[in-house]
Amino acid sequence: MIIDKIENISIYKNIPEIARDFILSLKKETPSLGKHVLSESIYANVETYETKLLENGKFEAHKDYIDVQILLKGHEQIFIAPQNSLTISEPYDAKRDIEFYSDNICSFQSIKLDGTNFVMLFPHEAHAPQVSIDEKLENVLKVVVKIKI
Repeated sequence: MIIDKIENISIYKNIPEIARDFILSLKKETPSLGKHVLSESIYANVETYETKLLENGKFEAHKDYIDVQILLKGHEQIFIAPQNSLTISEPYDAKRDIEFYSDNICSFQSIKLDGTNFVMLFPHEAHAPQVSIDEKLENVLKVVVKIKI
């Protein structure tokens, strides 16, 4: 996992240049909602939603893609856990590249996204996104850049 300020994204050479450029462009122009194909192996999902209460948070993990998550509007927390320490609730779906877990997220560390930072999550890092901060539900605008490994 990498957490840093968006302005520092250029130093992460393991993030392909096309993805870094797209992320840096978010300060100037908000992309339309939906899927944006950046290359054969990189795309971005732009979505809006209301954050969830803590008890509704759910861990997920991926096998084929790295997530780079950035908020454009609002605040949320993302809980992080080692994938191999969790109990599978929904087996891996290769078409959607996702697996879900039943563990209580409260037992694990969280990070906060606030529009100034990003988090890069690798496949072995389960994460429970979209969780409200201090139980205050909030509408957010989020970009998730997916990089095929």
